[in-house]
Amino acid sequence: MTTTIRVRPNGPFLVEGPVTIIDSNGNVFPVNPDKPAVALCRCGQSSRRPFCDGTHNRCGFESAELAPAPEAPQ
Repeated sequence: MTTTIRVRPNGPFLVEGPVTIIDSNGNVFPVNPDKPAVALCRCGQSSRRPFCDGTHNRCGFESAELAPAPEAPQ
């Protein structure tokens, strides 16, 4: 299975697929293997970091990066 990371407009990184999240000391964060996705905080305000708790909706976080558009065939 492939792991996909989606950048949500003004929201978290949504990680879909199998993932292991490790802190700077090498400790593993518990992730429910039955959940199809994990939302990771981008705003820095979550009380559950590195996981998203929806605070981005209340703190005014704005970020909507887009990947470059594919080049048109010549």
